[in-house]
Formats: sequence, structure tokens, C-alpha cells
Amino acid sequence: MIGQVKTSKSKQYHIILDKTPFYAESGGQVGDRGYIQSNGDRVYVIDTKKENELTVQITEKLPKELDSAFTCIVNETKRRATENNHSATHLMHAALRKVLGNHVQQRGSLVNEHELRFDFSHYAKMTEEEIAEVERLVNEKIRENIPLTEERDVPIDKAKKMGAMALFGEKYGEKVRVIIFDDHYSVELCGGTHVPATGKIGIFKIISESSIAAGVRRIEAYTALKAEQYIDEQLKVLQSINESLKHPKDALKAVNGLLEERNALQKDLEKLKNEKTASLKKELTGKINSINGVNLIAEKIIVPDAASIKDLSFQLKSQVENLFLILAAEINDKPLISIMISENLVKEKGYDANVIIKELAKEIKGGGGGQPFYATAGGKDSSRIDNVIKKSKSFV
Repeated sequence: MIGQVKTSKSKQYHIILDKTPFYAESGGQVGDRGYIQSNGDRVYVIDTKKENELTVQITEKLPKELDSAFTCIVNETKRRATENNHSATHLMHAALRKVLGNHVQQRGSLVNEHELRFDFSHYAKMTEEEIAEVERLVNEKIRENIPLTEERDVPIDKAKKMGAMALFGEKYGEKVRVIIFDDHYSVELCGGTHVPATGKIGIFKIISESSIAAGVRRIEAYTALKAEQYIDEQLKVLQSINESLKHPKDALKAVNGLLEERNALQKDLEKLKNEKTASLKKELTGKINSINGVNLIAEKIIVPDAASIKDLSFQLKSQVENLFLILAAEINDKPLISIMISENLVKEKGYDANVIIKELAKEIKGGGGGQPFYATAGGKDSSRIDNVIKKSKSFV
């Protein structure tokens, strides 16, 4: 029977049913979904929450007959997946304390049918070995198929003497519920839904470990079907890598060999770029046109990328006094202009590279900007780069 109905601002209805099978944890993280029905009228429950020790079903509409008797149908698939993740969180909490130390305390969590997320106190990034050991311990407890021991209405003092761990942020009354998976392994105060035995979880897989605050780490993990799917995806990636490498005997060794080869090639390429820049710099300094105390260089050049033209511009600035430099290049079929002006010319003659670049950018149907001493512009029309060089001389 319906005991109470409330409407929220979001046009959702809060329905309280007597002896409802719908489950909600007091923290509000886990809530069942499903539907309630009576006399052919079906109302879908979109979430379930706990308020003042009452289980509240949230719906988008009200039943037609509020005083009817209702049958409650819980989404069992969601419930079972949530149970897997919730019980695995308890097993992982205990494993973390065994691997890292008793300083580990829960600092927050999220449990739903898709994944589990657990925040805990720890001072350093976990090593790969520590993560693997936590994962191994949890899966070991899963294979042991430890039955759930649930004790209800336990006085809080008695629960603490049992060694039950309280969860961060939870408020407990005088009597509590204690969830035990092996009284020598995991004993916690909890109002959540759990598997009847750990074997139901199937498998546990950590997918990430990260920092979320000073002294607080976060682990995200999958269980059961989601964990299997994740492992299958990783194996497919590994299989694709093996196929690309022509199935070497040692895939890791082959990948490391390719990385070393790539690094060596990058060093050779960098060396060639530096040699090319040095040669180009020497060529450009031989083309200085001195006009009224200004050393003008305005040339079209060939460079591999935008970084090279910038590097060249700053090198010339440090080498040539009273420099007024305008370089233009075509990079990836797009025109690029770079202007570099010595700071003393900016102060003494009022040159402003930012203003000049905007004018020259019109020639290549583009735009740009920068600072008074250095500015760049990109455009669409590479055919007019020569016009840029001709026009640039008019600014000196």
C-alpha cells in the first residue's frame, strides 16, 4: 500500500511503499530501478533513495489508483551487477589495508551496476606491483567463494569490538548492520546490497589508480561481465599489435626495439633540422639589406614546420643587430608569415610587428597577431607569398 506521496521541483514523484523490495543505500549512491504495477497500471521507478530510514521510490508519474495494492518488480540485472561491485569494494578495501597498511581509510566511493570507484587515504602513487597484489588478493577471495555473514541490529559498540570498519561520511545509529566476508578479512558497517557469496562476483579488474587530492588516491575497477569485456578488449588490442609486428616471439621486445629505432631516427632528424637551420641562417645573413640603420631581411624560405621558422627567427634576432626580419614559407600547403623586429627598433622607430603582420596577412587571405617584436600569420593563398615579400620592404 502507498503510505505517502511527494512531488519534487523536477516533476518527479516520491512514493513510499510498505515492505518494498526496492533497495537504496543510505548514502544514496545505489538505488534499484524497476516498476510497480496494479490492475494493469505500470509505473516505472527511475531511482530509489533512503530518507529518514524510509525507502523512497522516485517515479515520473503517479499510479492511477493510489490506494491499490502494488506488485513491485525490481530490475534484477542491475541489482546483481550492483551487488558484485559493492561486495568487491569491501574485498578491495581489506586488500588495500593488507598491501599498503592500516592507514588506508575510505574517503568516498561510487558503486553502481557499471563500475566501482573507491577513494582512500594514501600518501603515494601505488606501484604496478602493489596494484597487481591488491587485484590478486581480491580475486583470491572471490575464488574462495566466502559466504556472506550479515548481522542486523547490532549495537554500535559491539560492532566496533567486532572490528567493524565504519565508512567515511556515513552516519550510524545506535544499532547497525555488519557485513562480514571472513571475520579475519573483511568486517564493515554497511547498509548496502551484497552478493550471497564472493564467488558470484566472478572476476575483479582494476582499470585505473590516480590522485584526486593531497593524500587521497582513487581506484576504479570492473567486476563480472564488465571485467571480462574489458579484458577481452585489451587482448584484442594485443592481438592486433602482434599481427602488425608479424607475430614476433617476444612482442614486448619487438615494440621496445621499434621505440628505440624511432628515438634514434628522431635524433637524426633533429640533427638534420639543426644543420638545415644553420645553413639557412648563414644564407639569410648574407642577404641583409641595410636601410637607414635597419638591417632588413625579407625572404621566402623552405622549412619543415612552424616551429622551425620560429626557431630561426629568434636565432637571427640574437645574431643580427637592428634586425627587421620578415620570413614567409609554405607549410603543409598553407602560407605562413613570421616577423621579428629588434626591441630597440620597436622603441626608437615605433615598429609594431603585430600591426604589420595583420596588413601582410591580407595578401594570403589570412590573419594573425603577436607582440610588437614578434608576430605570425597563417592564410589560405600560398600563390601570393611573393607579394608578401615585395610588400614587406615598404615598411622599412
